[in-house]
Amino acid sequence: MIELKNVSKTYRTGQVGVHALKNVSLRITPGEFIAIVGPSGSGKSTLLHILGFLDRPDSGSYYLGGSEVTEHTDDELAILRNRLVGFVFQQSHFLPRVTALENAELPLVYAGNRHLKEKAHEKIEEVGLAARASHRPNELSGGEQQRVAIARSLVNEPLVILADEPTGNLDTKSEDEIISILEGLNEKGKTIIMVTHEKEIAKRAKRIISMRDGEIVSDTTSTRSETRESPKVPMNISISDILSESHLSVRRAAFIDHLRQAIHAIVSHKMRSTLSMLGILIGVVAVIAMLAVGQGAKESISERLASLGSNLLTVRPGSHRHHHVAMEAGAVTRFTLRDADAIARLPEAKRVSPSVRGRAQVVYGNKNWNTMVQGTGVEYPEMRAAVPTVGRSFTEEELRRREKVALLGTTVVKELYGDSNPVGTVIKMNRITFRVIGILPEKGADRWHDRDDYVVIPVTTAMYRVLGKQYVDNIFVEVRGPELIEAAQESIGAIIKKRHRLKDEDEESFEIRNMAEIQEVIEGTTKTMSWLLGSIAAISLLVGGIGIMNIMLVSVTERTREIGLRKAIGGRAKDIMTQFLIESVVMTFSGGIIGIMLGIGIAVLLSIVADWATKVSVSSVILATTFSIVVGLVFGLWPARQASRLNPIEALRFE
Repeated sequence: MIELKNVSKTYRTGQVGVHALKNVSLRITPGEFIAIVGPSGSGKSTLLHILGFLDRPDSGSYYLGGSEVTEHTDDELAILRNRLVGFVFQQSHFLPRVTALENAELPLVYAGNRHLKEKAHEKIEEVGLAARASHRPNELSGGEQQRVAIARSLVNEPLVILADEPTGNLDTKSEDEIISILEGLNEKGKTIIMVTHEKEIAKRAKRIISMRDGEIVSDTTSTRSETRESPKVPMNISISDILSESHLSVRRAAFIDHLRQAIHAIVSHKMRSTLSMLGILIGVVAVIAMLAVGQGAKESISERLASLGSNLLTVRPGSHRHHHVAMEAGAVTRFTLRDADAIARLPEAKRVSPSVRGRAQVVYGNKNWNTMVQGTGVEYPEMRAAVPTVGRSFTEEELRRREKVALLGTTVVKELYGDSNPVGTVIKMNRITFRVIGILPEKGADRWHDRDDYVVIPVTTAMYRVLGKQYVDNIFVEVRGPELIEAAQESIGAIIKKRHRLKDEDEESFEIRNMAEIQEVIEGTTKTMSWLLGSIAAISLLVGGIGIMNIMLVSVTERTREIGLRKAIGGRAKDIMTQFLIESVVMTFSGGIIGIMLGIGIAVLLSIVADWATKVSVSSVILATTFSIVVGLVFGLWPARQASRLNPIEALRFE
């Protein structure tokens, strides 16, 4: 079954070469129980590692079932280890934070066997530890630990059991129990190859191979082998069948098993996992909270800009400069209602509304309130998103007749009427009686100005009955489309110059404000602030990702022996990398989920305590979640790759 021909192996320590094996040739038939003995440094363990596909010879050939195996890839050798070989190590090499049963299951994970617990429990019972299956390794005696190691080596029904000093750390009673178990396995057909220093243990084997200085010095058959019949064992091994794609697909470790192993590793190292999650958690909280503030500010500004109207121009008097001294606004040019009518006839103008403003004392019953009074044209409500929510606007006829009708802002309604409906009631403004015909829509307030604290009346009524003005304060012009705004500005400027006989140098005597430009500037500034806040949050996530990578690299060093064990029992480089990547992604994803909840909580808290406009969007949640997963993949890739490239022998010997 197994044949070595002229196998040599040399280890190098710096410039010094150590010849572990020198032209070793060996043939092992199925069902043998072989003991390899010799002093320390004689090459026993190296020979065992080569026989178990843990190491490669520098020269020579290794035949298994007639097929050469030395040319196979590391992943293919891992599959052969998992399928054909069971290891019993001197130091057992357990995962310390899992039970005996879960340790025995481990080779099945890399075999793709879905009946993990059933098979592992069967082998635990076979070695007499059913009652101790739920105990952790540190709760077991040395003999019990070796029994678990034997159960682990048997779960995949291997043809060969390789035992490296299985009794080296045991008392006499436990030693005898372990050898008896190995003898029983041999009687059932298992090929046993055991390395030992003890001659008494070696005598229990059927064949004893003595080594010294990397060479086999004797190969003798024990008298014990003649007293028992050779067991019936399988003779045909097809490496190609074992490594075929169909077998690989069956034995490929399933994602769910990797996930289970990763979650167990995370839970088993709570402090390390918490520190790993913390960086991502802070980053995601920053992303959610900052984007919520940015989005809330953007929508708040957009809402306020919408209340100003779209494609809106404001024509207002400028100030004349006399000897470099700025005079008051309107000192040169004062607009009249006729100016508004002239502008309304321009082809670019869709709606026009003259406007005057002032303050007045409003009285209803025994309540009074000082508020702003705004006189406007009939098209003002449509232009400035001020169509009454209750009642109606005034008409062209009411404007022409200077009717005493009023539209009240919600703040005025609250102060004078409380919860009552004011429509149809009569108020007094500067001792003049007005009939309330509607309530204006609520526009909100900020720290400096309440935009609902005003009353709208016809502009003619405001000028000639309430405020005593002969001129309008400004003229609102709604242009038919954004593409006509520039042309409209030129036309309005030309008609004002013509009507008021202004020269080109008198342009400062009036001004035309383009609300679209203001809106564009404000929206651009808000967008920039949102990007700035998002960038700061992204940097936080990046820092968290670097923290993940550092802790995962430390984890690789800390878990080197665990990685060596996983590779020794059949874990491929891909399996190790997948598990570490899953651990990284699970930690970052978990940190991201917690961060999302905290971020939403902080956004809500800011809106309540600081009175900031905040809005948590679905896109920001998706962005934060995706980013956290990407961070886990990107920053977990290097540690995972480092772990997957570890040499299993060096990893097992790591201190």
